[in-house]
Parts: sequence; C-alpha cells; structure tokens
Amino acid sequence: MGQSDSEISRRSKHRIALGVCGGIAAYKAVEILRGLQKAGCTVRVAMTKRACEFIQPLTFRAISGQHVVVDDYAPDNPDPIAHITFSQTVDLLLVAPATANIIAKFAHGIADDFLSSTYLACSAPVLIAPAMNTVMWQHPATIRNLEQLRSDKVSILEPDSGEMACGTFGPGRLSEPEQIVAAALAILGREVSSDLAGERVLITAGATRELIDPVRFISNRSSGRMGFSLAQAAKDRGAEVTVIAGITTVAAPADIKVVNVETAEEMANAVDEELGATSIFIGAAAVADYRPTQPPNQKIKKTQASLTISLERTPDILSKVSSSRRDGTLVIGFAAETENVSENARQKLRNKGADMIVANDVSRRDSGFDSVNNLVTIFTRADDHTIELPLMSKEEAAQRILDKVVELRNRQQTKHVTG
Repeated sequence: MGQSDSEISRRSKHRIALGVCGGIAAYKAVEILRGLQKAGCTVRVAMTKRACEFIQPLTFRAISGQHVVVDDYAPDNPDPIAHITFSQTVDLLLVAPATANIIAKFAHGIADDFLSSTYLACSAPVLIAPAMNTVMWQHPATIRNLEQLRSDKVSILEPDSGEMACGTFGPGRLSEPEQIVAAALAILGREVSSDLAGERVLITAGATRELIDPVRFISNRSSGRMGFSLAQAAKDRGAEVTVIAGITTVAAPADIKVVNVETAEEMANAVDEELGATSIFIGAAAVADYRPTQPPNQKIKKTQASLTISLERTPDILSKVSSSRRDGTLVIGFAAETENVSENARQKLRNKGADMIVANDVSRRDSGFDSVNNLVTIFTRADDHTIELPLMSKEEAAQRILDKVVELRNRQQTKHVTG
C-alpha cells in the first residue's frame, strides 16, 4: 500500500522530483531512486512517454510508493495541475537520463509534455545527467543548448566515456548512479549551507601555456573542471569568489568573476593583484613549471635534424602566496602526480608552506585530467592528517574539499579565541 506525501515528508530530509527520459540508460534511474531513498530523500517520479518504452511506471511506483506522472491529463492522474504542484513542492528537480531532446526543450522553453512543463514551473535547483550517443553529445546544437542551461543556472553532471549501446566509444554514457546521487546530495547540502559566508575565495584553474614560438607552446591536459567546481561550490556556500583561469575546455560558472590569463607569469601577476582581499586561496590550476628562455619572434622552421630548447623556471605561485599572505589567510594547493603520490604531496605541503594539499594521480584513466571524476587524498599541515576520498564526481570532490577548508577555518578561529 502506498504512503501519503505527508507521511513520507515527515520522515525525509529532502524532496526530489526525478525525471526519467527515453533512452537505454532509463533502467539506471531505478538505482538512482534507491540511492536517494537510502540517503533519506522522498522521491517522486515523472516519466516521458518514450521512457515508458524502456521501463514501466509500475516499477517506480512500487519502489517510491507514489503515483508516477507521465501525462497530467491522464484519467488516473490524481492531480489535474500536477506540473505545478509537482515542481513547486520539491527541493531539487533531477533529470536522469536527460536526452538530447529534453535538453533542447529545456534550453528553448518548450513545454509540450509533463516533464518539460514541470521544468518551466520549477523554482527549485535543477540537475541533469545527460546520456546520448557520442556524436549527438558533441553536436554543436547540443553544445549550444548545454551552454544555455548553464547560463540558466542548471547544474549538469557530464556523461562518462565508454562503449555505447550502439557500439560506438566516447563520451555520452550516463554517469554511474552513485555519482548522480552524490551530485544531487551535494546540491541539496549547499542549498542550506552558508558556512563560507564572509570569505573571499581566490581560485586558480585550468592550464597555462608557455610559448616555444608564435605557433607552438608547452602546456598540459587540465580542463579547469576541478577549479570551476570549487568556484561554484564556494559561491553556493556563501563565499565571494574570483577565479584566475588559464586555458580551459569547460565553461566557467555563471555569475562568478573570472580573470583570464595564458602564461604562468600572467597568472602569478593576476594572483598578486587579487591576493590582498583574499581570505582563502586555492591553487587548482595546472601551472607549467618551465618555460622557454628566449622564444623567437618567428616560427621555428623544420630545417635541423634535432632541436634543443633552453628552459627556465616559471614563478612559483603557491610558495609566493604562502609567504606573502596576510594573517588568517588559508592556502590550499593541488599536487598532480604520476608516482609516489603520498610522498610527493607531503613534501609539497612542507616545501610550499601551504595549509593543505589535495593530491591526485593524474596517470589514472578514470580520474584527473580530461575526466569528470577525481580520486583525491587530502593532506593537512596543522595535524598531519590524511583523508582518502573514493572516486567521485569533481562536483562532489569540491564539496568534500571545502568541508575540510571550513574545518581548518573553524579550528583556526577556535585557537585564536582560546589562545
């Protein structure tokens, strides 16, 4: 026997509307539903008509204990204006899987079915987890639609790479259910959290480029996703955020100040200009350690059998920030390693004078550069403490990193009061 909305709401932490679209990944929405329920959430399900061709509404009704809406004009629908009451009585609208079709509808304000009407009527945060063929995911129209949704402050958990049902390989697979649940819970958590209110957070993100000649450069594969995830998370937790961004391949969060730079020296200068008002510095950028000593003004021609390029050190941004910070400023650095991760991270923590180092193994294929996920270990100087986080989305990793930053700040303030 189903439970009433009031009975469930009294025992749950959050109310979530789960939208399920038509695609082979629709069956994974069952695992998402169960994961959210295990976290103490009340979940109501809405399905598109095409989704019903992959999985039946009865499955979701049996698990959720509530009516599953496909068409609010259907005779069995107990609420004739369900798209209004459904959308305005939830804390989060989660759509997983989100097809290219529903993404296009959301981006252009089309409301020709229950789920798209619900989106337009929803005043709660929205998270979508896309799933589609790689070519569709990379199509300019889909890219434009996603950019529009980002500007509309819709959170997007980008798909994983892998083999598709159609046999192609590439990005487009629905993220794993546990990652989707974690991203949803992170959004719900930051909606009620303001533990960074009053903080001025400065974050570096992306890669730098060091010119070899006018057409060639030294760089790395950093996308900027981790830095931007930290920026969004800090902003949502009440902080005033500025990002110094090098070269990135993902869009910056909306309504956050971004200073664009290219080289390590430009990034160092930009950090110097912003540091005076900063209370928390997070160096998430992958800054080139070396640059060509004297790059020529003209393109180097392929006239020699070999070529030797002289390199010099670039500015050490993290060390300079640590040594020149004002009292009370927290300094967090990142360590991208390919071997001896813990040893190298601890050494960097000691040598750079940072309060915390976040280390990750960038040689892994399932995390780090070019990935939506991260597998990080946090090292702190104050208590020589180590926190090993499991593989998770960079959005969730950002929240966990900021949890530790808040802990350091609280400990600092307590020491100041009692000391």
